[in-house]
Amino acid sequence: MPSHCSCGAELPPDARFCHKCGRPLFEPLVEEEAPNADEIVAAVIAEPALPLEINFRNPVAVRTALITAMVGSVLSSLPIPPPGLWLLVSLILAGFLAVFLYSRRTGQSLTMVAGARMGWITGLFSFVISTVLFTFSVILIANKGGFEAFYKEQMQAHMSQQADMEQFLQLLQTPAGLAVVLFLTLGMLFILFTVFPTLGGVLGAKVLERDRA
Repeated sequence: MPSHCSCGAELPPDARFCHKCGRPLFEPLVEEEAPNADEIVAAVIAEPALPLEINFRNPVAVRTALITAMVGSVLSSLPIPPPGLWLLVSLILAGFLAVFLYSRRTGQSLTMVAGARMGWITGLFSFVISTVLFTFSVILIANKGGFEAFYKEQMQAHMSQQADMEQFLQLLQTPAGLAVVLFLTLGMLFILFTVFPTLGGVLGAKVLERDRA
């Protein structure tokens, strides 16, 4: 504490003002006002929430993809000719529908990358559903006369070379050959049921983005 004021007057101990000129000797303490609880709540509500990433930790994305995959499985089973082309169209529609439903439910506009992820998750669920149905069909075929008779009936209309058909049927007679055919079939289904819904998801994100613009 200074012993003299700027005016020259001698100051007593612990003086807060100069007795001669009245100048304050200490800066007044300014108490910081504590923030109001209502202001804190309003600030939290006003702050926009970051959109969740499209992955398996996003419960809305997972539920939407699962529902859309089941709808897509029903659509793909409809007897609409040509069956091969309709299967591809239904898979693309499933990816598109998944992006549409997710955007409607969350109000978020997905990028094409997020749309591709949404379509891929939908395709993965579609593959799981198709694998379950494929397993039941395998059991049914095995009980009705075996794979050789089934594939022979299916391939007679598609293979022009009798030698190729006989060679393929001989492959089915061995457990290893049958396993190779089944794994190749599942591999083709995995590619089919994941690629086309992914394309549908990209298409859905692009179309919805253009509609919002």
